[in-house]
Amino acid sequence: MKYLIDAYAWIEYLEGSSKGQKVSEILEAENEIFILPITIAEVVSKVKRKERNFELAYNVMTSKSKIFEMTPKIAKNAGILHAETRKKSPRFGIVDSTLIETAKIINAKIVTGDPHFENVKEVVIL
Repeated sequence: MKYLIDAYAWIEYLEGSSKGQKVSEILEAENEIFILPITIAEVVSKVKRKERNFELAYNVMTSKSKIFEMTPKIAKNAGILHAETRKKSPRFGIVDSTLIETAKIINAKIVTGDPHFENVKEVVIL
């Protein structure tokens, strides 16, 4: 199975929470794991703000997943999805729409606990 792990899930995993345990199970199984570069930035920022070891977080993420570079087509589709979704959900982020569009292209499930993803079929909610 293919999984695209978002910042929320990585933070839970790095903190060793009960939700992070589910992420750990996905990482340890025979799955193909992907991460977007922007997700790395989100996690490093969060870890740094908490004054924790952001280098360790970076190394864990990059060693346990494949980096997927966004294409112009994904960017265009993410922009359209973002604009449409913001009409109903004003706090829906551009990174969220990018994750959804990437998951569609690579046929992966997004691993997250973010409530913005509750009605998205490409999602595994923690």
